[in-house]
Amino acid sequence: MERYVYMDYAATTPVKKEVLEEMMPYFTEKYGNPSSIYRIGRESRAAIDEARERVAKIIEAKPKEIYFTSGGSESDNWAIKGVAFANRDKGNHIITSKIEHHAVLHACEYLEKHGFEVTYLDVDEYGIVDLEQLKNAITDKTILITIMFANNEIGTIQPIQEIGKIAREKGVYFHTDAVQAIGNVEIDVNKLNIDLLSMSAHKFYGPKGVGVLYIREGVKIHPYIHGGAQEKNRRAGTENVAGIVGLAKALELAYENLEEHNKKLVYLRDKLIKEVTNKIDYVRVNGHPEKRLPGNVNFSIEFVEGEALLLSLDMMGIAASSGSACTSGSLDPSHVLLAIGLPHEIAHGSLRFTLGDFNTEEDVDYVVESLVKIVERLREMSPLYENVKEGK
Repeated sequence: MERYVYMDYAATTPVKKEVLEEMMPYFTEKYGNPSSIYRIGRESRAAIDEARERVAKIIEAKPKEIYFTSGGSESDNWAIKGVAFANRDKGNHIITSKIEHHAVLHACEYLEKHGFEVTYLDVDEYGIVDLEQLKNAITDKTILITIMFANNEIGTIQPIQEIGKIAREKGVYFHTDAVQAIGNVEIDVNKLNIDLLSMSAHKFYGPKGVGVLYIREGVKIHPYIHGGAQEKNRRAGTENVAGIVGLAKALELAYENLEEHNKKLVYLRDKLIKEVTNKIDYVRVNGHPEKRLPGNVNFSIEFVEGEALLLSLDMMGIAASSGSACTSGSLDPSHVLLAIGLPHEIAHGSLRFTLGDFNTEEDVDYVVESLVKIVERLREMSPLYENVKEGK
């Protein structure tokens, strides 16, 4: 193995040194339970309160609207199920899209088994929701719209402000899974008309196992975990103090020089797209050409299998993905790629590269060089590709 290149930042990110340094005291000398009244318990409580303020400031929320969770999946489940059951007297209809993360889709499927109706909106070839279809889907029984901010597989960013405005005008709660967007785009929950927002620390160089659900003041929602009185009686369980502190620090670092961070990622992303599409034929770039996350590249490469690509890249020291990290072990084609209209055989040859803070231009060069060789080798074994070359 010549070198190691990590290009799967959408799956997870390394914890930054500054984040770990701020977390460390809460594993050792400041280890008190935040519910305890003695000094080291009060220190832990104070650290959580401060972290709540730090997170709220970045998304223009109130500290009391920030609730700490175990990550994006819990936040999504709590938002969807909590709002659904708390507002059942008003209606039983939920609207989402066909390209959501499985934490949203499976939560909606669960609710369908408990008397709720769910509308799954179509998306266009770039993965963008049709706002007219959204408006037409709303009924007097609609209680929640849940649409992701940016797609984890193809990087497409939705018209969140417009969706939020539609929801607000109709008196419907709007939740967005912002797990991929946080740390990559500016987010003001008030300007964007967001009522509930999910995030997860390990997507922006924080620790795994900790996240946030923003719940706008006044939103009617049931608790998701029952037990103690933590998180204002809404989310029981002894708080992950070190993780919460790490999340706040990582979020601050992400927004300290967001413009420079994104400028670098867009440059590397566009270089990768240009080089691959120039040097390999029968390649499609999935997702919106402009309205996409700065570090996301999703290719469909015809006449090869995505799994074979991933294994070959791994042998050359390159970490990438065939889609969502939660489903990359599955042999089924991506539900996102099928929803944007790709046939099964092309969806099977998909490859996602997601770049981050520690990638370099040399990394991109190495990935392109390696991918060209891999595709050439795999296509030599493809009778379909041979037929295409021969004009059959």
